[in-house]
Amino acid sequence: MDVGIVIEGQDGLDWKRWRLMARTADDSGIASLFRSDHFFCARQADSLEAYISLALAAAETTRLRLGTLVTPIMFRTPVDIGRMAAHIDALSGGRFVLGLGIGWNEEEHGAYGLPFPSVSERFERLEEAIGVCRTLWSPSGGSFRGRYFTLTDVDCRPKPASPRLPILIGGGGERRALRLVAKYADEWCSECLPVGEYRRKVEVLERHCEELSRDPRTIRRSMVVTAQVVPSAGRVVKGVLKHVRDTVRPSHAWHEPFQVTSRLGGFLVGGRQQILDSLAQYAKLGLQEAIFRHYDFDSGAGIEYLGREIGPVVRTLGAP
Repeated sequence: MDVGIVIEGQDGLDWKRWRLMARTADDSGIASLFRSDHFFCARQADSLEAYISLALAAAETTRLRLGTLVTPIMFRTPVDIGRMAAHIDALSGGRFVLGLGIGWNEEEHGAYGLPFPSVSERFERLEEAIGVCRTLWSPSGGSFRGRYFTLTDVDCRPKPASPRLPILIGGGGERRALRLVAKYADEWCSECLPVGEYRRKVEVLERHCEELSRDPRTIRRSMVVTAQVVPSAGRVVKGVLKHVRDTVRPSHAWHEPFQVTSRLGGFLVGGRQQILDSLAQYAKLGLQEAIFRHYDFDSGAGIEYLGREIGPVVRTLGAP
């Protein structure tokens, strides 16, 4: 299993902080660096455009996988998404992963004047967007005709460096999202789920793959992990509490009951060995990368700890 990080760029990120995160991750053994793609979530704050920030990271790092977790399909046209992905992949030497999803934050869409159609329509648009991107990336270009998008004799250049630029689909909806994963995705990224629930999602994905005659082993599995792993368990709890305060703004939370309820909800809360023990359970279910949310934009210490202390142990974990 690999260790990656995702930076919530809408929560006060600036260029100095982003450079620190990217360089520290590249130097410390982290496998992947992802960016959330939001204008804002719970509050409006300094933020960096996801694709511009990833272009900078592509130029200033040498080995990290880079990608979006995930781009809401209504934020940009699929042509814009496909062209930017191809250019960042070329700039990075084939290290880009395009993460896509249907979006969830209706308030955010409305504030920026973006349409927010029904769930069904957003899934339809996501499926067509994948077709548009793969048409743009094909060696000789081509045409695409769908309900929402049409391309005619396009040949988008430069092409991605990767022969097949990977598409990641985020989500866990068992009827629509996981079927799209089985049909199109090179990687499936789930939100942080309790082990039992994650096991069920894996079983559903494998059933969709069987129905579509696809080998589920061809789909990389990753999961966004809500935890802040540092040597001190107290600091772990403090980091997760900060995330909860910023997102759901509870009136109060006590450490011990919060640790218990967080584990039941899929959060990884505890000291080093507790985190490793939890990840081992997911590894047995085929999880290939744990992507940790990183909250401390002013220090690279947490990233270094993940890369140098947690990463080498986690890489020994795997399915039996």
